[in-house]
Amino acid sequence: MANAKVFAYEYDQHDFDNGLRLITVPVPYPEVVSLYIVVHAGSRNEVEEGRSGFAHFFEHMMFRGTPDYPPERYEAVLQETGASSNAYTDDDRTVYHTTLTREDFERMLAMEADRFQHLEYKLEDFQTEALAVYGEYNKDSAEPVNKLFEVLRDTAFDAHTYKHTTMGFLRDIEKMPQMYDYSRLFFDRFYRPEYTTLVVVGDVRPDEVREMVQRHWGGWRRGTYKVEVPREPAQKGGREAHIPWKTHTLPYLLIAQKAPAYCDNQVDCAALDLISFLGFSESSPLYERLVIEEQSVDLLWASNADHIDPYLFTVMARVKEDDQVGRIKEQILSTFETFAAQPIDPGKLESVKSHLRYRFALGLNNSEAIASTLAYYVSLRRTPETINKLYTLYEQVTAEDLVRVARWCFAEQGRTVVTLSNGGAQ
Repeated sequence: MANAKVFAYEYDQHDFDNGLRLITVPVPYPEVVSLYIVVHAGSRNEVEEGRSGFAHFFEHMMFRGTPDYPPERYEAVLQETGASSNAYTDDDRTVYHTTLTREDFERMLAMEADRFQHLEYKLEDFQTEALAVYGEYNKDSAEPVNKLFEVLRDTAFDAHTYKHTTMGFLRDIEKMPQMYDYSRLFFDRFYRPEYTTLVVVGDVRPDEVREMVQRHWGGWRRGTYKVEVPREPAQKGGREAHIPWKTHTLPYLLIAQKAPAYCDNQVDCAALDLISFLGFSESSPLYERLVIEEQSVDLLWASNADHIDPYLFTVMARVKEDDQVGRIKEQILSTFETFAAQPIDPGKLESVKSHLRYRFALGLNNSEAIASTLAYYVSLRRTPETINKLYTLYEQVTAEDLVRVARWCFAEQGRTVVTLSNGGAQ
C-alpha cells in the first residue's frame, strides 16, 4: 500500500505551443465533466507598491463579459446548461471552475476561451466592481478571524508579498477606482497561456479534449512578463501584535512560525504537516486537554498551508476567558518544545501517515472533487505527479525528522504572536 500511488487515476498532460498546459483525467463517472482553469497568479504576484488586491479584483472582472458573451448571455448559458460555476483567489492562484454535462463541455470550453482572450469592460464597470470589492473588504474585516490573519501577515512579513492578504491592503483597495489603466496591464501580464493550466476531469477522452482545446485556445498569444517576487529576509526575533475588538467576542490567539515553502522532494514540509496533525488535531493530547477536559478553549487547530514561497506554520485557539490566553499560549509553546525535545512513538507516527493517506484517497470520490484537488496541487507544481511525490515523502518521514524540523521551525526568532480581544493587550 505504501508504494502505491495515492493519486491513482491515469492522466494525460499536454503542453501547447503557446505555453498553455492541459491535464485531462478520464474518470468513471458518466456524463459529468469538471473544468478547472488555474491561473498561476494570486496575491503573491502583486509586487508593485500600491497595487495589492488585483488578483482577487480580476476574479470579479472576469465576469464582466466580452463582445460575444456579455454578462447576461454568459449567465444565460450557465442556466441553460445547468452548469455549476464559480471562482476563487488565493495567495498563489486564481481558479475558475465549472461542472456540467459532457454534451455541453465544448460549448463551455469555447465560452471560457473567449473571456480569457477577449475580456472587455468599461471604466464605469471597473469602478462599480472596485466599490464592490471595497464593500467585500469591509464585510470580511468585520469578522475576527479575517482581521487576525490580516494583522498576522502584515506583522510577520517585511518584504514578501505574503505580507498582504488576498484581499489586499485597505489603502490600495480604496484607490482601486483610479487604477483602470493598471487593471488592463495586470490582465495583459498574467492572463496569458504560460500562466494558465486547464484541468479537465470527467467522462472524456484525452485526444478529443486536446483537439477542442487546440481549436478554442490554440490561438491565444503567449506573453512576455516575468514576475520577480521579493525574497523575505530572515526574521531575527519574536514579534507580537494585539487587536482590540469593539464588539463582543471571545479572545483569539494566533501563534505563527516561519516555515518552508511547499516541496515535494525534501521531507521538511511533509514533517510539518504531520506535526500539525499529531500536535493539534482533534485526536491530539493538547486538544483533548484544552477542549474536551478543561473546556478552556472551544476552537483549536494548526495549519502548515502549502505555498510557493516560505510561509507560516500557524496555530489558532479561541479561548473562553481573557485571563487564560497567556496560559494557553504557554501550552501551545510547550507542545512545540515537546516535538523538538524527543522523538514521537514510531507506531503513532505510522498510524497518522496511514490516516492522512486514507483520508486523501477517500476524498477523490467524484469528478469535481478530483478536479478541485488537482487544481490546488497544479498551482504549486503544475503536474498531478506532485501529489504522489508528496505522499511518498510522508512515508519517508521519521520520528527523528520531526525533532530536527521542530527545532529550527519552532525557534523563537521566527515566531509571530497575534491576539484579539475586547480591551487591552494580552
